[in-house]
Amino acid sequence: MSFRYIAIEGPIGVGKSALARRLAARLDAAVVLEEHENPFLADFYAGRPGAALQAQLFYLLNRHRQQLAIRQGDLFAQTTVADYLFDRDKIFAYLNLDDNELFIYQRLYDLLARDVPSPDLVIYLQAPTDVLMRRLRERAKEGAADTPIPEAAYMRELNEAYQHFFFHYSATPLLVVETSQVDLAASDGAVEDLLRQIRTTTRGTRYYVPRM
Repeated sequence: MSFRYIAIEGPIGVGKSALARRLAARLDAAVVLEEHENPFLADFYAGRPGAALQAQLFYLLNRHRQQLAIRQGDLFAQTTVADYLFDRDKIFAYLNLDDNELFIYQRLYDLLARDVPSPDLVIYLQAPTDVLMRRLRERAKEGAADTPIPEAAYMRELNEAYQHFFFHYSATPLLVVETSQVDLAASDGAVEDLLRQIRTTTRGTRYYVPRM
């Protein structure tokens, strides 16, 4: 099956952006990277009241603007690889917002989601929470982290929320990739093997463990 729009997903620290760049280069595709700068994020991690909704809406509106640009730029003229799925915005909303905030968020989300193109394939990258935390700390030491590092308890909740979301996900073909033993963005062989899996994926959900 030929996929013109591929979205890569997974929790913070799993390596979505790096893999999106590698796949786009191999497929001669356009790459769309989520904008991580958010003026409310530091306040959210510090626990300031109201910051969760502000950060959530800021991300939602930024992603919507980006998705509109994809759609207006004739998405299907070239293969596109994105490092996020618009639908997964709800994972963070349900985890971070209270009931009143969630009511406001859901009304806006429902309006914006109508404009968003659906991917042909979603690649969900999995890793245990301890692996994600280690990768985030390594990035911070290297100066590559562009957002604050969440606490381990929050990362555990987030990782579980991702697993629940994609266990029930059926909107598009889904390729679930276990990444705890291999860095897909650093291994040429792993990327080539992943491309073979992508080309043979059809419908439903498929599970894949990369070779070391």
